[in-house]
Amino acid sequence: MPSGTSETRDEHRDAAERGRPRYAYLGPAGTFTEAALRQIASPDGAVFLPQVDVVSAIEAVRTGAADHAVVAIESSVEGSVTAVLDTLATGDPLVLQGEMIVPVSFVLAARPGTGLSAVRRVAAHPHAWAQCRRWLLQNLPDGVHVPATSNTAPAAAMATGERELGFDAALVPPPAVEAYGLVPLADDVADNHHAVTRFVLVGRPGPVPPRTGADKTTLVVHLPSNQAGALLEMLEQFAARGVNLSRIESRPLGDSLGRYSFSIDVEGHVDDERVAEALMGLHRVCPHVRFLGSYPRVDTPHGDVRPGTYDADFLAARAWVQALRDGRAH
Repeated sequence: MPSGTSETRDEHRDAAERGRPRYAYLGPAGTFTEAALRQIASPDGAVFLPQVDVVSAIEAVRTGAADHAVVAIESSVEGSVTAVLDTLATGDPLVLQGEMIVPVSFVLAARPGTGLSAVRRVAAHPHAWAQCRRWLLQNLPDGVHVPATSNTAPAAAMATGERELGFDAALVPPPAVEAYGLVPLADDVADNHHAVTRFVLVGRPGPVPPRTGADKTTLVVHLPSNQAGALLEMLEQFAARGVNLSRIESRPLGDSLGRYSFSIDVEGHVDDERVAEALMGLHRVCPHVRFLGSYPRVDTPHGDVRPGTYDADFLAARAWVQALRDGRAH
């Protein structure tokens, strides 16, 4: 009887989840990633699938275990999340379909009965530790970092009641304190109180979202050669067409030393004439260009469109060349 009851519950759960979009994210519940996910989906209308790391979240989309993934891609303090960049750069193609920004600060939390003076070992995700390094040095100068797989993994571990944890307290997101029955030892822990993390929505390739006028396009590009000037040749494809880059960084290809690909965010949409022309230029001169999507951006573009690079300018120039071919212009 109990077994049958459990099976019936599972069937009801599966039926309730059927047809709802499935989102993989870095768990367990209460992470900043979940906060980003909740900006675009509600647990009432979607299935949230917590994962142990960002690579597992992305791979869940590739295998079909999830329809989408939400992962951190860039911190205003620590820079890009290289595991995400590298996972998106290889393997079956995936695309970015949107982005979210979440303000980041932490609470130093522990089990009830633990005081700040008793804290020697602090569990924290490496990015959390880096964003609180100066605060920890000032307030816990003898504190030892115990790496965690996510910002709420230590909170979940403390909630289990296990006696031996290997740490005394943890840096966790504020909502995790109450959710996991912890006590705050220090609030608003951060070196930079304006820190934010950018998250992206990852999905399988399909129709590109319509341009909004404030868009971003993400690419992975390999240099045309290993000769002097190869990087300039690649960058000229953007500069000549008035395309502004909001982020560019090199990542090792991994097959030998000294070989790199470039992860690039450009301001604009693939439907913008200047961006499309730049992509065609890259396709002509670079051995590998991976399009990771055009999607609405959540912040303000950093650069203005340069005169002569508006859509109308490209269309007028193309019409003039066609007129030359037809003998209608000189």
